[in-house]
Amino acid sequence: MTGPEAAGKGQDPRRVHALIVGIEQYGAGGAWDLPGPARDALAFHRLLKLAGVPDSQLRLHLAPLPPFAPDTPYRPADHATLRRALVRELAAAQGEVLWVWWGGHGVLDRADHLRLLCSDATTGDKVALDLDTALARYAGDAVPALTEQLWLVDACETFEEALSFRDPLPDDALPVGRRNLAHRQAMLRAAGRGRAAANDPVRATGLFSEILLDLLAERAGALPALPDPEELFSAVRVRVAALREAGRTLQHPEIRLWSPQRTETLPPAQERGLSPLLRAVEAVMAYDWTADPVERQAIVAALGPRIHATLPRHSKARTDVTGILNSLGRRRPEDLWELFDVVVSVDDDTDKRAELADALREFATYHAQRRRPG
Repeated sequence: MTGPEAAGKGQDPRRVHALIVGIEQYGAGGAWDLPGPARDALAFHRLLKLAGVPDSQLRLHLAPLPPFAPDTPYRPADHATLRRALVRELAAAQGEVLWVWWGGHGVLDRADHLRLLCSDATTGDKVALDLDTALARYAGDAVPALTEQLWLVDACETFEEALSFRDPLPDDALPVGRRNLAHRQAMLRAAGRGRAAANDPVRATGLFSEILLDLLAERAGALPALPDPEELFSAVRVRVAALREAGRTLQHPEIRLWSPQRTETLPPAQERGLSPLLRAVEAVMAYDWTADPVERQAIVAALGPRIHATLPRHSKARTDVTGILNSLGRRRPEDLWELFDVVVSVDDDTDKRAELADALREFATYHAQRRRPG
């Protein structure tokens, strides 16, 4: 996907817009309380504000749970207000870049559309925005600007029928307009089809949101430009996998890429089965330095001229890492451990080191077996 990369560093903050939603309490009452999304939304708001995006272009919609009382002005997060923001206000904005951050309850309806419940939803009137038609609207001529988009959604995707609702979800498709080839979208979803998104009520944060906020804070120098979504997703997936192994969640984040050149949904890694190459790529891409071409070059140069002089290189990080690993694995699998030593000397994070070692061992074994006769 070329959109977020095209924005690059130095994005004019005046050409950036954001819709930021955090819903902690609902009309349905205390049984639906969800401590965390409003706090996470405010943290994301601060990141973009520090990056220079004007307050008027940061549309903050909250339903905080008392006693939390934000000191930043915000608008309501009821259905009518959010629908108006998406259909009328934000759609008319002038600029190139759109960030959408949403935290709250979600349900996957019987048409496999993710429905994001609004603050005035009750058990008898589950008013919700249809995320899929919102994405379709923002990928067509109904939204002439905002051609580079990243949607970050921390919400459950539990099947509607599994919740035994007394009343079905009401229809609420947004007007879509005519499709075109002007927009590039990436969407990261926290839970995965049919799964719940974990929330920590004691610390008042969503696990997916906490990971995203941490990763975006590490990339604060490049904001408000959009990060490469696939690189960001790789880092998210590694951290969520560690939480799954620790028994803190069952969720499997997903990413959807939509552009004139590519339309694809990358399913959860464990459900599609990682090949040795893909696992190795994911393990390397979990390191923050992969996003910086200068740092990637420094890592490769540290391998020594015998190795790096013949490695294929590419300007896009994921393609570059894939080419490097494939070249090392095919020619001399033992050289993968030279790469391991260099990487962990730069960043010796324990969890990343363990996954990288396991992934490179599997990848090296795979290539060693292919080299044997028969």
